Amino acid sequence: MLKSFVFTPDAPGRYPAIVFITSWALPNLEYFVQAQQFANAGYVVVSYTPRGFYLSGGGIDTAGPKDIGDLTEVINWTLANTSAEPTRIGAAGVSYGAGMALIGAAFDSRIRAVAALSCWTDLPYSLFANQTRHLQSAALLGLSAELTGQPSAELKQTLSDFFANRNLAGVIAYAQVRSAATYLERINANRPAILMANAYGDSFFGPNQLTDFYTRLSGPKRLELRPGDHAIPELTGILGLPNDAWTSMHRWFDHYLRGVDTGIASENPVQLQLRGQSTYESYPSWSAVTKGTARYNLSEVHWWNKEGDLAAGSQAGWSATIVAGDDTVANGGVVLLTNGAEAITGEPIKAWIPAVDRNNAGIWQSDWLSSAQSVRGAAHLRLTVTPGSSGQTTVIAYLYDTDWAGTGSLVTHVAVTFRDAVAGQPQAVDVDFPATAYDVPSGHRLSLVIDTVDPLYADKAPLFSTTKFSSSSSSPSYLTLPLK
Repeated sequence: MLKSFVFTPDAPGRYPAIVFITSWALPNLEYFVQAQQFANAGYVVVSYTPRGFYLSGGGIDTAGPKDIGDLTEVINWTLANTSAEPTRIGAAGVSYGAGMALIGAAFDSRIRAVAALSCWTDLPYSLFANQTRHLQSAALLGLSAELTGQPSAELKQTLSDFFANRNLAGVIAYAQVRSAATYLERINANRPAILMANAYGDSFFGPNQLTDFYTRLSGPKRLELRPGDHAIPELTGILGLPNDAWTSMHRWFDHYLRGVDTGIASENPVQLQLRGQSTYESYPSWSAVTKGTARYNLSEVHWWNKEGDLAAGSQAGWSATIVAGDDTVANGGVVLLTNGAEAITGEPIKAWIPAVDRNNAGIWQSDWLSSAQSVRGAAHLRLTVTPGSSGQTTVIAYLYDTDWAGTGSLVTHVAVTFRDAVAGQPQAVDVDFPATAYDVPSGHRLSLVIDTVDPLYADKAPLFSTTKFSSSSSSPSYLTLPLK
């Protein structure tokens, strides 16, 4: 039994229907205000709590086959018991519900439109990007599941393995079954109209998985990215307050389910809200977001300030060693809270760059910029790393916009873990930072900080170990910045 509520228009007749699936650990009251608004606009709305949470039966399936079967049964019930029109069915949700709506569109061709806010498409990437376990987000999911529901034995075992750093192949297999990217061919065959939205700083479901998935979708599609953290950009809309993401959802369903020309289908489908601004930029495709690149080569670390340069010319033939396993003031913040505050205040995570311990981090800085740099897309880092006494190690790279006083505003960051490395054996890092839309002002500089510990992640370099960074003609180290 699944707990749900149903809203219907007052007037008789056939209506399009929207099935709302609640977020992880939230009851079906989550969409009460929005469901009423959609019903007033001429929709049948069914909002339900997935299995295992609150009063819905069964164990938590984490968007697995049982959950997707439940979504089909909810659609069956809706068509049998309401005035819903069978050819005009939509599925929507925030977070957990968003991911299930996407997967459901692969298995039920009756779903003709999807609105997925703060969604994931690749759960292994969300839990385990670049071989690095995301500690805080996974711990919060596990704790909230215990407090609000009945975790299945399979979920309990998977989380236990994840936190214990064992059977990671099994964890990945569990997650792949629960990823829309696994079923992309089926989704493209069904061709639902898909709206996806996410935050640049989403600490649960990083934006790069969405940009890749969006590019490979073949049906009607729209991608919106905004400042903030997981589910924060959509929060005010759940309360019924004006909200850009929910406005897009209404326009999307009105166009593809009600047949009302809202203009949304004729707009550029990629919409990016600039960090720290209310302004949006629109693009015809994700590839059009980045118009060019600037390459900054990492130079030798100078003895007088223990910093290197982000320079234009070749910078080969150097190495620098840090003491690993100790944290620095550079970090990715606290899950939900730090990046979430940016959605409200417009202020990104800060760090005072002079306070970063040069013994525990590598630092490279550019010259002061003579003109603004409009970062659009995913920056890329190429780096050679040599673990010290322990083979397995983790490096976290932070890219800052630094002002004249040394205050760095975090543009983006990425963590990489080497699991099968051999002590003393150089390893190549070739990794994309999470995509963003950030304007670095003229008169500021870029700061790249690389350390080995961040509380966001379960993996870190062993205490008292060393990590060496280097660059050579055959293996250069550089940062590539995507520009508008």
